[in-house]
Amino acid sequence: GFRGCRRAPPSRVNPLLVGMSSSLTDAPATSESPKSPFKSVCVYCGSSTGNRPEFVHAAKALGEALAHRGVRLVYGGGSVGLMGAVSTSADKCGGKVLGIIPTALEPVEVSGDAVGEVVVVKDMHERKAAMASASDAFIAMPGGFGTLEELLEMITWQQLGYHSKPVGVLNVGGFFDLFLSFLDQSTESGFIRPEARAIVVVGDTPETLLDALEKYKAPVSLIHSLAKESKVE
Repeated sequence: GFRGCRRAPPSRVNPLLVGMSSSLTDAPATSESPKSPFKSVCVYCGSSTGNRPEFVHAAKALGEALAHRGVRLVYGGGSVGLMGAVSTSADKCGGKVLGIIPTALEPVEVSGDAVGEVVVVKDMHERKAAMASASDAFIAMPGGFGTLEELLEMITWQQLGYHSKPVGVLNVGGFFDLFLSFLDQSTESGFIRPEARAIVVVGDTPETLLDALEKYKAPVSLIHSLAKESKVE
């Protein structure tokens, strides 16, 4: 269950410090919580709650799991939808929270009241770059266009070798089944290499997904593979 810890008031952070390791970036693990190799995990999810209760339940459980492992949550800021559920849960359970939000979405009328630390950036491009830089792994939960776009960008960047950070999906109630089937079809059709298909780590619960992400090893980049193959030819 949740600890029901008091929520600390949000504070503004210098965007230049987002990717730096400091007391701001490190969330202390409790003695009974498992030690994680991750200092920060980025969560992409909907700014709506969806129409199935399990979506919100899973978001709260993920926030709690991150807090109990001493892992800082990095997310898109605000307190609406699943984004609000995961951040509020992490905050109440004693975890560190960093919300990165563009100026246009900052007003309370749009995104609600934030928790934890808040960084305001110029636009969506800066937001995504800051979230990626500040995180050691990425998790996508149910969401819409924005969630899918952010997830696919992290997968693509790893395929090309721009990063080796684990990327996972929390497949709540089979939400991502059709997406995963599409990836399988694209692999079978010759558009995605099998080693690149394996970039996407899947878990049905926060704990199983986090365990799998912590064991993940990135494949050789597509650019490196193509260069090697061209030399063989």
